[in-house]
Amino acid sequence: MVLLNGADAADAWQIGQGGFRMDWDASDKNLLTFQGDLYGGETGGQPVFSPTPPFLSTTDASVAGGNVLGRWTHQISEVSDLQVQLYYDRTERRIPDFFSEKRDTFDADVQHRFPWGQRQDIVWGFGYRYTKDRVGNSFSVTVVPERRATDLLSLFVQDEITLQPNRLRMSLGSKFEHNDFTGFEIQPNVRLLWTPGARHAVWAAVSRAVRTPTRLEHDTRLSIVAAPSTPVTVVSVFGNPDFVSEELLAYELGYRLQPHPRLSLDIAAFYNVYDNLLSLEGPGRPQPSPPALVIPFTQANKLRGDTYGVELFANYHLADWWRWQVGYTFLEIQLWPKPGSVDMVSEVVAEGSSPHHKVFWRSLMNLPANIELDTVVGYTDALPGQNVNSYVALDVRLGWRPTENLELAVVGQNLLDNRHLEFSSSIPTEIQRGVYGKITWRH
Repeated sequence: MVLLNGADAADAWQIGQGGFRMDWDASDKNLLTFQGDLYGGETGGQPVFSPTPPFLSTTDASVAGGNVLGRWTHQISEVSDLQVQLYYDRTERRIPDFFSEKRDTFDADVQHRFPWGQRQDIVWGFGYRYTKDRVGNSFSVTVVPERRATDLLSLFVQDEITLQPNRLRMSLGSKFEHNDFTGFEIQPNVRLLWTPGARHAVWAAVSRAVRTPTRLEHDTRLSIVAAPSTPVTVVSVFGNPDFVSEELLAYELGYRLQPHPRLSLDIAAFYNVYDNLLSLEGPGRPQPSPPALVIPFTQANKLRGDTYGVELFANYHLADWWRWQVGYTFLEIQLWPKPGSVDMVSEVVAEGSSPHHKVFWRSLMNLPANIELDTVVGYTDALPGQNVNSYVALDVRLGWRPTENLELAVVGQNLLDNRHLEFSSSIPTEIQRGVYGKITWRH
């Protein structure tokens, strides 16, 4: 990518990754899976803030990690099965003079599916996750304590009920969690699927979800130089141990129509109600902290809002070898500060950081001699909250399968522009036109 003035953003990255997977049919009813991955590399262009000149610079970050997973699947009967999974992940991130983290995650999950009577299919399970981390602090990011371990207990149950065979089905379920930050959380959902005919399907859903806090909201202080004056003025955002979960109540309604065997049409509408969203409260009284003057803000839950929109999608087979897909999305975001909030920024930024309109057209062609030609054209509306203009992007992929296991491909991305901005950050960068080759071997 490049900077807004066309200069190289110095954000090149290189990562090596390797992995394996083994599946063993221990018997007709037992399948064992064991897999793992290792990776490591560097990413460039990471911003680093400092209370002394030059205040903002870039550096390279190192990344490394690995994971291993074991899973046992037991087929109890044709309509019932049991799955047990164990997982371990190790991640390491280091950005010099900015932040470092070493994190270990242990995860165990059990899931059981079985029928209940003639019209109910139940899936239930439970899990446990243990995470411990160790961080390295700097002027920009300070996490206290530097070491912390957290536990997450979860239980879920879902009941698929056939109210009318081949016509009406209902799904009832809920997820129950206990975390170290907010305690007990409940996330229920209910869904209905009505198929009045072979070419029609109507579905509706109501669900509740939460985003539980992390160390970022509870334990972290983020700092940035706001003015290189004398003394230097620094804005700091402090974590809040009283930060609670952000809440969502979602309503969905959809309809699918297949007027012709080669054509299917989908429309889905949604309305979401949010509460306890993240806000930045302050500023508090400036605090002299040589060699800087610190203006403090605190993370809180004093923002609420609604989002609503519609999604349209069409899938059309012009021929057995040629398929078109067309989609359109409309999104409206409306946020309001809750009583007592003095945050004047989060509302504007959040409302203007998602596009109101998105449109795409995709062409998928399977040509003779095992050649594939895929084309995607997409329009994305402007993001006023990030000073990003609307843009049209064109991607093209030409692939060839000389054998069943080997695939060769050439991909061109963002072919209509030399470069354009898609998001904003502390150091805005633009996406360039690019071409790359890809070789895939499957065995």
